[in-house]
Amino acid sequence: MPSWTELALECARVARAGLRIPQEESPVAVVLGSGLGAFAEQLEGARGLPFSELPGFPRATVQGHKGRLVYGMLSNAPVLALQGRLHGYEGHDAATVAFPARVLATLGARALVVTNAAGGTNPSFAPGELMRITDHINFTGKNPLLGPNEDQLGPRFPDLTHAYDARLAEALEEAARASNQKLRAGVYLMMNGPSYETPAEVRMARAMGADAVGMSTVPEVIVAAHMGLPVCGISCITNLAAGISQHPLTHQEVIEVAKAVEGKFLDLLRALVPRALAAVPPRRALA
Repeated sequence: MPSWTELALECARVARAGLRIPQEESPVAVVLGSGLGAFAEQLEGARGLPFSELPGFPRATVQGHKGRLVYGMLSNAPVLALQGRLHGYEGHDAATVAFPARVLATLGARALVVTNAAGGTNPSFAPGELMRITDHINFTGKNPLLGPNEDQLGPRFPDLTHAYDARLAEALEEAARASNQKLRAGVYLMMNGPSYETPAEVRMARAMGADAVGMSTVPEVIVAAHMGLPVCGISCITNLAAGISQHPLTHQEVIEVAKAVEGKFLDLLRALVPRALAAVPPRRALA
């Protein structure tokens, strides 16, 4: 079996050829969570490849995740967008879940914007609000860096103190002000899923300092930090978590709320991308 380095290099070569990405470009990369994939349709001259054509990419199976890698331009800024993502609850290990983020870094992305749909554990949050992720708690017991370290990708013991980059955080706050958006800030806690959290687990998450809970994002952030790729994160609060909400939780509700806030989410991303491009320097592509 090829190493993650070999697989990322091969996948990046296929993606660069198939999407006609110039070698010298260092784009802003965006991972689009449940119900948030419409951003990729906004890119000028967008070209896409389904996950099935990318070496090492399993098929995306969750409703609201098209499963495509898209390249295009937004206000003269090059963008790579993952229109959907992989999840551990689909049966993948953490390294596989994080592999698409490795490919984005291998292609020379200068910044990674991770987005997700999340349940609010902070009782002051309301469905439809957007939250800047300030930090995360990995409550899955899994880490994408388990196993032999691949030194070409990053160090054995990466520091996660600044996993969420301060320059990109400021760019995101500026984007929110420019687009007249209310932007919350808080800690995201990841659980394995696919069952939603129990009321007791939500109380525990809140006691641990989490403002939102979900089933994604953390593996991607860990490998981005491993590869020196600056990250910022946005959670769309699509529901109040169990014990706070007064009605049963469903994935359909998640999709519907994400769809309802699609306009302001797209406005925020459109304002963020050029600011993210200016906030951090370009990175060298590995392939």
